[in-house]
Amino acid sequence: MGLLVDVLQILIGVVIGAVIGFFIARKYMKKYIKQNPPINEQMIKAMMMQMGRTPSQKQINQMMKSMTKYMD
Repeated sequence: MGLLVDVLQILIGVVIGAVIGFFIARKYMKKYIKQNPPINEQMIKAMMMQMGRTPSQKQINQMMKSMTKYMD
């Protein structure tokens, strides 16, 4: 009976540790993405120019807004 209790305590500890680790990693990644966005205005402008379009600042701002909406 004592062995079963020990194994159960270890399993509960591992599950709790995994849950806490997940939330800490998630918070860290959200903070990192907010500070270092994977795409910026220059990248959007270059991408649109490669597609043969000359983007206006309004179009760039709209794309940036839609990108940040999906990152939150």
